Amino acid sequence: MEEAPPPPPPSSRRLGKRRRAEEERLDDDGVETPTSAEQRRVEESVLAAYHKHTALGDGNSSPRLLRERHADYLMRGLRRLGAGYSGLDASRPWLAYWILHGLELLGRPVDDTVASDVCRFLARCQSPRGGFGGGPGQIAHLAPTYAAVAALCTLGTAEAYAVVDRPRLLDFLRSTRQRRRPEEDDGSFAMHAGGETDVRGVYCAAAVASLVFPSSFDGLFEGTAAWVGRCQSWEGGLGGAPGLEAHGGYSYCGAATATLLAGQAGAAPLDLGALLRWAVGRQTRCEGSFQGRCNKLVDGCYSFWQGALLAMIHDALRAVSGGGSNSSRQRWLFDQQALQEYILLCCQDPAGGLLDKPGKERDFYHTCYCLSGLSVAQHSGSTDQTEPVVGGEENRLARTHPVYNISPQKVARARQHFERLPVVPASDPRQAPECTLTAAEDVGDPFGFAGQS
Repeated sequence: MEEAPPPPPPSSRRLGKRRRAEEERLDDDGVETPTSAEQRRVEESVLAAYHKHTALGDGNSSPRLLRERHADYLMRGLRRLGAGYSGLDASRPWLAYWILHGLELLGRPVDDTVASDVCRFLARCQSPRGGFGGGPGQIAHLAPTYAAVAALCTLGTAEAYAVVDRPRLLDFLRSTRQRRRPEEDDGSFAMHAGGETDVRGVYCAAAVASLVFPSSFDGLFEGTAAWVGRCQSWEGGLGGAPGLEAHGGYSYCGAATATLLAGQAGAAPLDLGALLRWAVGRQTRCEGSFQGRCNKLVDGCYSFWQGALLAMIHDALRAVSGGGSNSSRQRWLFDQQALQEYILLCCQDPAGGLLDKPGKERDFYHTCYCLSGLSVAQHSGSTDQTEPVVGGEENRLARTHPVYNISPQKVARARQHFERLPVVPASDPRQAPECTLTAAEDVGDPFGFAGQS
């Protein structure tokens, strides 16, 4: 008897299903709106990318990650940025983090000289009062503080760890806690002195504290887990604050914070069933990617925000069940192959870098989070190499931690390093200094992030 031919690789089996993708397109019931028209345009551009790949291949060809081109694009950004990036002058620690994390996922190390330059630049972004600003001389802000600490932990060198002024960082975190008056102490955090209060601030503070103060940060977050629980909306996802619309980025921040503060006394547990139902509904059937909110367009960055959210839900369900959940250890609770295909076929710039969706421009933000989402989709709960990698092992990225979006090894190394340092003495949080703009001497910009006009 003639032997049956071997089954096609997972990527070609999945791509074969794309022939039926037309059936999954939006049905507007004959009532076109600006929203439905835009959705149709996105579907057409995505399907065109899938059909182009099929037409150029032999029917069994697999998408290829343009690893070296992406790494070259990121490396160029470490040394020099074009004038178009001057609008991100208040986000320079984020640029460092996006680039360094992307390079780590791709397996491209940075040399010691570049790593030292990054450390010196981020040291200049550190406020004399604690925390990091968006650039030298800018006020301390929780978002660039998270980005700076994440970038330094990604480097993982003694020089990088030494940049963090732990006592003043703790003072800054205490100053952002919303408890100037006892009746206003609801567990939330402001992004900066006098700034907005939302779940992003809570996540940035909790992530930074758990990395830099791994055994002594709980007291700073009394009541915070309960506040996060109140951010879960009737939809199932989490909004930026109690009563607001569910959103992918906020849901990620809330779920990650709940993970970091798990077991905190008085915590209002998230409704995992409702959160799961909302999150799985954000992966679109035609495109295979994620949207951030109901009735919105897909965006490559949500590959991470929603993909990592579902990874955390998966682990939480297993923890609640004592490990007896029916959830597989080899698969997350979303279509991992469809997400990988969207990133590989619709989000890669041929010249390097990744983007939101077909027709958009590449940038470092989307390069970082598309690669992060691709990593999440490639690596499931198990630690072996059995997960489905579209395109084969040559496309496999390094693993990323779904809670921090840093290498798991770098997370463990940073926590071990800071754990060995003396405990920062406690102080009255009401006496924490206000964060105000402090002039900084301009000593040049060795990192190449100088704003250009």
